[in-house]
Amino acid sequence: MVLMSQASQSHGIRTEILLCKSSVNNMSAFRPRISTITFPWDSSSKSSQKMHHVDAIGVKSKRGNQVIVAASPPTEDAVVATDPLTKEDLVGYLASGCKPKENWRIGTEHEKFGFELKTLKPMTYGQIADLLNAISERFDWEKIMEGDNIIGLKQGKQSISLEPGGQFELSGAPLETLHQTCAEVNSHLYQVKAVAEEMGIGFIGIGFQPKLERKDIPIMPKGRYEIMRNYMPKVGTLGLDMMFRTCTVQVNLDFSSEADMIRKFRAGLALQPIATALFANSPFTEGKPNGYLSMRSQIWTDTDNNRAGMLPFVFDDSFGFEQYVEYALDVPMYFVYRKQKYIDCAGLSFRDFLAGKLGPIPGEYPTLNDWENHLTTIFPEVRLKRYLEMRGADGGPWRRLCALPAFWVGILYDDVSLQKVLDMTADWTAEERQMLRNKVPVSGLKTPFRDGLLKHVAEEVVNFAKDGLERRGYKETGFLNEVAEVVRTGLTPAEKLLELRLLSIFPPLILNKL
Repeated sequence: MVLMSQASQSHGIRTEILLCKSSVNNMSAFRPRISTITFPWDSSSKSSQKMHHVDAIGVKSKRGNQVIVAASPPTEDAVVATDPLTKEDLVGYLASGCKPKENWRIGTEHEKFGFELKTLKPMTYGQIADLLNAISERFDWEKIMEGDNIIGLKQGKQSISLEPGGQFELSGAPLETLHQTCAEVNSHLYQVKAVAEEMGIGFIGIGFQPKLERKDIPIMPKGRYEIMRNYMPKVGTLGLDMMFRTCTVQVNLDFSSEADMIRKFRAGLALQPIATALFANSPFTEGKPNGYLSMRSQIWTDTDNNRAGMLPFVFDDSFGFEQYVEYALDVPMYFVYRKQKYIDCAGLSFRDFLAGKLGPIPGEYPTLNDWENHLTTIFPEVRLKRYLEMRGADGGPWRRLCALPAFWVGILYDDVSLQKVLDMTADWTAEERQMLRNKVPVSGLKTPFRDGLLKHVAEEVVNFAKDGLERRGYKETGFLNEVAEVVRTGLTPAEKLLELRLLSIFPPLILNKL
């Protein structure tokens, strides 16, 4: 899901950089190349003569003065530049996400596993295609195709997409309040349930496939996943499990300036292990306890460490948009999308691409669309695009789908709560943050931290979130009830599942009962 960029008098890099200008030291060294690039939705800037918009599925759609940029499937040549992009253009792309607080929105994404009710076997692609087609026809969603295959749906600012193993994902619209977010979740689950029941299909919200071996998971017919599937075993031992057997819920949030982005990025990274613990919900593998509370989180520690992790450089004094671009340029590529085909570039350098020296397409230069696609292939605990993604939580039932955005909105969208978190975590060392990242998947809130347990820190943080939601004035604090119960009892969702012995009651945990 991609949040909106509000239209203004000009959408060129000059305007966006001015919006994001801050006292951060590195910005003084940033001199954007104004005259040679603008963003594709800029029709008023003189520099737009340098760029040409090419319509393609999922590029963008305009409604009133709002622009929505879709990311699935990758769009082809959405922006064609007469001059090659520079690093400054890539920095400007990230900076263009800045928006005033009154325009901040909440975007929630969540995944779930589908299966046959009678056999508990996973949905085949054929069944998924039937489900997508039926939802499209009954509830007026537009189909997203890759060749002859339906791979997703879109309706307004929402989209439904497929993860590599058929995990069913809703990428929600950018919404103003948590009430709207939860209503969106409920509407989606109603629509899916209405069709799935007739097909004998159920869904389970959990962080890791609890029953099936990897070989039993169907492979979705999406070109990017074939490239990833071939590349993953070269860079880690658990990448294929990440692709085919995990589900997550995440929230995407805005920032007003580079300085605001930095504050939120640091708070998000420091607290991500707490979110992982609060939402830990993947204690089973192939029918047995796996020794983890969040197997999904553990898998990310050996998926591809070139593109995952806690990003300690975010806490450096020099950090800003430019440093993130430097990092992203060194994350190996997966693919380039040209002429409706994925070109395998796995392991190659976007820096070379920027110089026109990408082996599979020599002499070609990237577009901003290529850069946007590349950013989607980076998987740290917090990810920067033109907004920030909080990525540390396991998938779960619908009440927790509403609780995750409540947790992060209460902290990151309230200045007082955000400052309290930054003050609390200011002296946490990189080693301590990494220790929490490593141990939380095993011990959750019982992870020792300094003179106590992580549970005690989590209690304080949840109170910060509650206070932040109260100050927002939308009466949203009720959405925190799920996590408040977790910190009160000290039991993560995974520990409750272990107590209940999930596998003995697996059928009732389908979508029909959530």
